[in-house]
Amino acid sequence: MTESSELVITRVLDAPRTLVWETWTTPEHLMQWWGPKGSQMLSATVDLRLGGTCHYGMRVGGGQEIWGRFVFREVTAPERLVFVMAISDPEGGITRSPWDPTWPLEVLTTVTFAEAAGRTTLTLTAVPVDATDAERKSFRDGHASMRGGFGGSFDRLEALLARIGKAGAV
Repeated sequence: MTESSELVITRVLDAPRTLVWETWTTPEHLMQWWGPKGSQMLSATVDLRLGGTCHYGMRVGGGQEIWGRFVFREVTAPERLVFVMAISDPEGGITRSPWDPTWPLEVLTTVTFAEAAGRTTLTLTAVPVDATDAERKSFRDGHASMRGGFGGSFDRLEALLARIGKAGAV
């Protein structure tokens, strides 16, 4: 039996789906929550269309600057985003991970937003694209770290949604 490389993370957010969608798709909101706990966003751009990109930079522990990009494969507002995620350089070109030379160059990521009773269940699924056996193993071995990183991001997202909810505006 082959162990799956697929990562699945689910979080229920106390906010309507349209608001959660907005926080995922606008640079102003991404700047406030994207990235693991302790990181600081430097910039974010979003071209929300098929083939469009999200390109961002952040400063992580120890002051290291990290860049990333998404290339959108599906944009179905406010239900589903599908994109290929990669570590990038400041110009948006794909680069290898500075932490793990066998990390996959690209990861297919699907985010779904399902609303029930004013709350949104966000499900993120990620799997390496065209990866070698070593890259798939590295990705599997990194599941716990990714859960921690996304967990910190989603904690920040929840805090942002609470602030927006109290303000009564997007």
